[in-house]
Amino acid sequence: MDQQKSHGITHVIFDMDGLIFDTETLYEKAYKNVLGRYGSEYTLDLKIKIMGRPGLDGARILIDECKLPLTIDEYLAEMTIEHDKVFSGHVPLMPGAERLIRHLYDHQIPIAVATSSKRYTFKLKTKEHGELFKLFDHIVIASEDPEITAGKPDPQTFLVCARRFRQPPSTMTSVLVLEDSTNGVRAANKAGMISVWVPDPQIRSRQQIDAHYTLDSLLDFKPEQFGLPPFSINH
Repeated sequence: MDQQKSHGITHVIFDMDGLIFDTETLYEKAYKNVLGRYGSEYTLDLKIKIMGRPGLDGARILIDECKLPLTIDEYLAEMTIEHDKVFSGHVPLMPGAERLIRHLYDHQIPIAVATSSKRYTFKLKTKEHGELFKLFDHIVIASEDPEITAGKPDPQTFLVCARRFRQPPSTMTSVLVLEDSTNGVRAANKAGMISVWVPDPQIRSRQQIDAHYTLDSLLDFKPEQFGLPPFSINH
């Protein structure tokens, strides 16, 4: 669906895991540790099925697919222990993420985060990046938000996020969504927004999605293509 025309974007919504934060290898370690205890393997196919989904949805999929002898609460308790381990240290930012966030903030473009992450792990991941996350107009933690009853790929997450801007967009087509997961892209498209897919290369080689734009990295993002102020020459 790549379109080579400028869009009048007024608001930008960021996914978090795999888009702002380089967390996918950390999540993979946690999943492998839990599944390995029960003789199961965390495969690329499983990763594709759960990427971008809320924790409960992902838990149900993994329990069913791997036939784990666990209730959802038992599984989530084990994952919480693993998350404490993998997110206790430094959680790195993805290339180009901070540059883009600061650029949009400096040019007074309203920005927000819409994540399927749990509040608990959100706090773990962002503990070293508090200053950066203060630049966002607001944060939507979909898995624990009372207004959101269906997670990505349902459009609710992004529609709720758009409504919560201090100055909401006049139309959903003026909202740009940056996502690394196919479920997130589907949610953005269903919300009537402009989707930019920045996938893990492994996922891109195995799965395609009808995103408006596909980038290898946020370093390749060109703001002027969306009617946004261009990066300065120093960037």
